[in-house]
Order: sequence, then structure tokens, then C-alpha cells
Amino acid sequence: MRFLLIPLIALAAHGADYQLKATPGTVVWGYYWSAAKPVLRIKSGDRVTMQTLITNSPERLLAAGVKAEDIEAELKAIYAEVQDKGPGGHILTGPIFVEGAEAGDTLEVRILSIKYSIPYAYNGFRPTSGVLTAEDFPKGATRIIPLDAKRNVAKFSEHIEIPLRPFFGSMGVAPPEAAGRVSSAPPGTHAGNLDNKELVAGTSLFIPVHVAGALFEAGDGHAGQGNGEVDITALETSLVGTFEFVVRKDLHLKAPRGETSTHFIAMGLNPDLTEALKMAVREAIDFLVTEKGLSREDAYMLCSTAVDFNVTQAVDGTKGVHAMIPKSIFR
Repeated sequence: MRFLLIPLIALAAHGADYQLKATPGTVVWGYYWSAAKPVLRIKSGDRVTMQTLITNSPERLLAAGVKAEDIEAELKAIYAEVQDKGPGGHILTGPIFVEGAEAGDTLEVRILSIKYSIPYAYNGFRPTSGVLTAEDFPKGATRIIPLDAKRNVAKFSEHIEIPLRPFFGSMGVAPPEAAGRVSSAPPGTHAGNLDNKELVAGTSLFIPVHVAGALFEAGDGHAGQGNGEVDITALETSLVGTFEFVVRKDLHLKAPRGETSTHFIAMGLNPDLTEALKMAVREAIDFLVTEKGLSREDAYMLCSTAVDFNVTQAVDGTKGVHAMIPKSIFR
């Protein structure tokens, strides 16, 4: 099945605008891969509005109490038709080929807007995954959580409401060719399943490029999440995001970075949480030295006195730590 796209509007300010729907022909199931076939080719400066889907099956959603009419037709079609799956479990829209992106460059992904596709999310856990497993929870559980977009809350229960803060748990590019087909579960130098709740609308993610075209994918929509994502899921939902892609020839990164209106974000990723923290500190130091002109000694001291190091997630094999460097300290 081939999915054809044409630019909707060509604007000189930022290039062309595209729409990319989630269909059996425009998603990959569970991987980032340098050999994945692009479903869309764009230029640096173009914008793409991407439909992404909840990470769960129609059958499980029905069993958890979702009405059949509230399950997206696109999700049903993808579960019925896509056969090439794994090794991970996320349905990711893409990949998108960005012309001019080459190995050694950085792809700046500007997250312009995020909208909800469905009025609910789910959270669930099982005894074999999460921070706490069978010793603490011998049985799994799933909860369907209504979303009130007008009031900007998730109705966890009659007496508990969670503020909504939607973001994409997984945004990434193809890993190096030698890595082969990489599971969508652990994050890495390709970014991927970062589960970084700071990457909301109005922020940017900077990803090292490893292969020609970058091959960007996104999915794993979250209506909100706590740092750590300790039971292995967040407020899992379907989201539509609009992204602007910029090829940065002036940035040569070793790991993903981020930027919000108030903070610069450095990231550390490693199966060992302590090593992930060390990497985040080194990445923060590198940012402060190269971008702010500090000595390494001063940068290390600043990390200890002004930078927050948070556990992004601890449940996806590769642990994540992100350093929040406040912009307000720079005069």
C-alpha cells in the first residue's frame, strides 16, 4: 500500500506544510531502522502534521471498557493489516526523509502544536515490567482515564484530577546502519523512546543524524506523565502533532538535547541509572562549555548549584536522566 502526499500550502517563511495520516502504509511497528522506507520526503524548514496512535490493541481497549465506536478506525486497520512487527511494540508514524540531512548533522525538531485525537487515555502495568514487578504486584491492571480537554485535566477518579501536559513519548531518527533494526522500547543516540515530559508544544528536540535523510518517526502519545514513568505507562493516548524540521549543519551532537522557553535540556542514557546520570552531567558540562563559554571546572560547579537532574524514565531497559539548565541564570 502506497501513501501519496502533496504539500498543502507553500509558505516562504517556513517552506511547505504536509499532512501525514497514520495508515498501514505510513507507520512502522516497533522499530527505528536505517533501512526503513520513507513515507514522505520533505525539505529543511518544512512542517508536517502527523497523526499518531495509542500504544494498545483494539481488543484490549474493548476489554478495559472503551466503547467500540471510540476506538479509532486507523488503529483497527493497522492491527488488521500490518504484519512486519517488532522487536518493540510502539506504532510509530513515519519515517520522514529530510533532504540535506547527513550523518554528523543535527535534526532540530520544533514541536509547534499537539492535539488530542480521542477523549481518553489508559494506564496499565503487568508483573513482568515496571520498577515494581511480581514481588509487589503479582497481577497486572489497566485503567481507562477520561480526558477533559476543555478543563485540561484527566479524571483519574471521582476525587483525583491530573493536569494534562501532552507530549510524544517517542520521537527519533534512524540509528547508525551498523546497529540494524533497533527496538522502539529503549531510547538511544537516535532519541526514540525518551519519555521526556518537558518536550511539549513550543519546545525543540535536537537529535544527532546518523544516516542520510535522518528518517524521523514519532508516536507513543502521552496526555501527561510523572518523571520516572514507574509502572511503564503514562497517560497513553492518540495525539496529532505539528512539527517543523530544520537541518542544523552547525551542530554536531553526541546525544539528544532539548530546549524549552525556560530551560536548556541535556540528556543521559544508559542501562545503569548511575551511568545515565554521569552522561547527563557530562552532556550538561559540554553544553555549558561550548555554548556558554564556561571552563569545565566552572560548568561542573554550576551543574551542582543550579541544574536539576531528573529521572526521565526507569523502565525501558535504557534509563534516562535529563538535566534542566535554567535560562534565567544567564544575564
